Amino acid sequence: MPNRLAHETSPYLIQHADNPVDWWPWSDGAFDEARRRGVPVLLSVGYSSCHWCHVMAHESFEDETTAAYMNEHFVNIKVDREERPDVDAVYMEAVQAATGQGGWPMTVFLTADAEPFYFGTYFPPAPRHGMPAFRQVLQGVHDAWTGRRDEVAEVATKIVRDLAARELPYGGTEVPGEEQLAQALLGLTRDYDATHGGFGGAPKFPAAMVVEFLLRHHARTGAEGALQMAVDTCERMARGGIYDQLGGGFARYSVDREWVVPHFEKMLYDNALLCRAYAHLWRSTGSELAKRVALETADFLVRELRTNEGGFASALDADSDDGTGRHVEGAFYVWTPGQLREVLGEADAELAAVHFGVTDEGTFEEGASVLQLPQDNALLDSERLVSIRSRLLAAREERPRPGRDDKVVAAWNGLAIAALAETGAYFDRPDLVDAALAAADLLVRLHMGPDARLVRTSMDGKAGAHAGVLEDYADVAEGFLALASVTGEGVWLEFSGFLLDIVLDQFTGENGALYDTAHDAEQLIRRPQDPTDNATPSGWCAAAGALLSYAAQTGAEPHRTAAERALGVVTALGPRAPRFIGHGLSVAEALLDGPREVAVVGPPGDPRTKALHRAALLATAPGAVVAVGEPAGGELPLLAGRELVDGHPAAYVCRNFTCDRPVTDVSALAENLTRPAQP
Repeated sequence: MPNRLAHETSPYLIQHADNPVDWWPWSDGAFDEARRRGVPVLLSVGYSSCHWCHVMAHESFEDETTAAYMNEHFVNIKVDREERPDVDAVYMEAVQAATGQGGWPMTVFLTADAEPFYFGTYFPPAPRHGMPAFRQVLQGVHDAWTGRRDEVAEVATKIVRDLAARELPYGGTEVPGEEQLAQALLGLTRDYDATHGGFGGAPKFPAAMVVEFLLRHHARTGAEGALQMAVDTCERMARGGIYDQLGGGFARYSVDREWVVPHFEKMLYDNALLCRAYAHLWRSTGSELAKRVALETADFLVRELRTNEGGFASALDADSDDGTGRHVEGAFYVWTPGQLREVLGEADAELAAVHFGVTDEGTFEEGASVLQLPQDNALLDSERLVSIRSRLLAAREERPRPGRDDKVVAAWNGLAIAALAETGAYFDRPDLVDAALAAADLLVRLHMGPDARLVRTSMDGKAGAHAGVLEDYADVAEGFLALASVTGEGVWLEFSGFLLDIVLDQFTGENGALYDTAHDAEQLIRRPQDPTDNATPSGWCAAAGALLSYAAQTGAEPHRTAAERALGVVTALGPRAPRFIGHGLSVAEALLDGPREVAVVGPPGDPRTKALHRAALLATAPGAVVAVGEPAGGELPLLAGRELVDGHPAAYVCRNFTCDRPVTDVSALAENLTRPAQP
């Protein structure tokens, strides 16, 4: 009989609905039940495309004996971290503080007051590599609860007290300046892998936010070293196994420092961020590789993650059936020389093996290889290789596909909207802009209430029950602002203003510090607050960026002031930990540059208007905002008072609402926007 999770909207929770474990969703009722029975809570946190979450579920949660013990001695709560990032953040902070590391699945034992007292991540069914068996952990926690309850209570109280003392003192300090950004660049140089690109060692994660900072820093200062790190990192990722050489799109991370073997799950947020980063790299350098990767990644988003309602699904699993009934990581993506021959024939298989780095020994498991581009890709667009890629992709489509998490997350859709809108505009792909508009329409219709309060998730056209967090408001506002710049439709600027007003009202604390949950949100044992980037930009820095762009578009002083105060955290953390606050560093670059405000006035159908608008969008000036429309257009504040020049469409370039002489020539506009801003 299905448990309580059968009625949830999260695919991850629904995956556990038939477990023999008597799971509860996160709810007051679960804690009331623990209090009534006098037992602790077992909290298990994971997400749909998490490989080890599936492993632990199969090994332990599907085991009748283990489940019976859990049901007898605990109230068991299952949480989707993507649906409840606040719950995940609070308890992950405790896990990391106690153990020095974290990850998913996360396993935490709580009192009935939600206070944690014992932590872990994945536990195997039998002792392994120094880890206790899950049954041993359950037995140990039960023994402690029944025999040393006072000690457990003391530990829980101390942990909650220690977490409360971790309140961030940042915010409201001096805004970052030239010195802090130069120190951040130096720190990144020290962490840079000059041999393989990227930052740090294995496992190695895509560095989209850091790449954006490097591109903006180069655009503002001309620092060639910053550009070179961005170029080399993006090229190595695009040539590596982390990038899907047949279907486009990036895997979650590389298990090695050379980008050869990925962890194969594909996340919406990674691909949205990287699509935009590669489009911006092309804008800065004209790189054909960057253009190809940006477009292939955009096409991947639309082809494989778009939902029937027009939004974008969260992820594709790492695992799939390998054709023999085994659920194996990477089975959908890897190839052996024999498989190449079956699809291509001997001669083309030999070329494909050399071109994609497929060897007899293999680069992955069981003699299989992850496709790469180890050779110069000058032949990539040759007729023969185009045919090879097409036939391999068609053959791969016949394989059992990885599962898809159809949950639509507001924040990640905001990232996708921004990426698709800009990529479509840069490369004259109106279909991509249309996809961004459809996703934005879904967020307005389904995720935004009449008071502009966001719900975090939806699925199958049904809004979820959980309130949006700071990153939802910030990233959706950012997506809407990108749409306003690309389409000239003022409604998107208006919607972004609604969301950012809520950021000011509900998420802002003393001295401009920001919280991840609203003032009126459910109260957890600690209010989550984190300015550092993880796989996505921190809500704190994403909000700073959206507030700054909105202020540049509208002249709204409260929003600019809030952005500046929020950036105080970059002053504190940028020089010390630049890899983990890349988005904040990017916003700081925009602040130092202005950001510049570009108003393009002219009839929408006039080719001269379109040419000026395109030149404005292709400007590399950090964080530049663009408005386009009829002279003295009423929808966009930047157009107010702007007129044609001698009857010709014109562009006005301003900074802090102080404007240069308007220009009617595209080359003059481009030159203006590449010239360093004067202090």
